[in-house]
Amino acid sequence: MKLGLTGGIACGKSTVSAMLVAHGAKLIDADQVAREVVLPGEPALAAIVAEFGQAVLNEDGSMNRAEVGKLVFGNKERLAKLESILHPAIRERMWARIHTYHAENPAQLIVADIPLLYETGQASLYDAVMVVYVPKTVQIERLMQRNSLSTEQAEQRIALQLDIEEKKRLADFVIDNSGTVEETERQVERFLQEQGLPL
Repeated sequence: MKLGLTGGIACGKSTVSAMLVAHGAKLIDADQVAREVVLPGEPALAAIVAEFGQAVLNEDGSMNRAEVGKLVFGNKERLAKLESILHPAIRERMWARIHTYHAENPAQLIVADIPLLYETGQASLYDAVMVVYVPKTVQIERLMQRNSLSTEQAEQRIALQLDIEEKKRLADFVIDNSGTVEETERQVERFLQEQGLPL
């Protein structure tokens, strides 16, 4: 099964993905792949340099994230251009890994951890989508603690994503991560049992 895993910021997606991996699932993390595709020598980095100039590089040839961030911040056209380079590169690499894992063992659970799965229109590419859910009040609280943010800053970050209640409504499977770790683990195990996957 190819499972798309998503949720809102500070909902505990990495906790759930780690639990699935502990039960034998293969994980492809979109954030990790996003870092890989802009390493020196990668075509996506060359395309970013061609578009935005040498200023986006550090002395060692790696991408200067802060500089790229400054260039696209508040500029919709530049951001769209950056995304048109990054998103296909990330997607292509993720799917290459998914196909490799599937070829190795078609019966195993393959998890693609994608924060903006719904926002980027990728949900339909997967056999099913699992959403890691906590109510927005818990989301705000956790994000404030984790990133030392004010309520207003936390709310602004959360507002950039599709509302968590909407993600919950769209999901094939929901893991409610607002309780204890043990409660979350039990839900993950129940999901695996229901899918006939090894525990």
